[in-house]
Amino acid sequence: MVHIDNTFCDLRLYIFGKTGKSETAIKTLQYISHDLLHDNCHLEIIDLLAQPERGEGDQILATPTLIRRSPTPVRRIIGDLSDLEKVLISLELTP
Repeated sequence: MVHIDNTFCDLRLYIFGKTGKSETAIKTLQYISHDLLHDNCHLEIIDLLAQPERGEGDQILATPTLIRRSPTPVRRIIGDLSDLEKVLISLELTP
């Protein structure tokens, strides 16, 4: 198992209802947060079906969308996040 140490991440995931893609994205991020970052991560999940106004500030055009707010620079990934290796590389969280 890979462990990523000394990294604090602030992640925001936008979804639109309970779909297969949103569930996959949530599971992937929970794994990253709990198992790889040892809970040294703030993960906020925003359902735009329930709170559509929350997506305006981050200009969300598609879901699921993940935004890494810190560490900077901000990174954005669109899709179900099913490829863990690509997600980690995109978030610059490779060990």
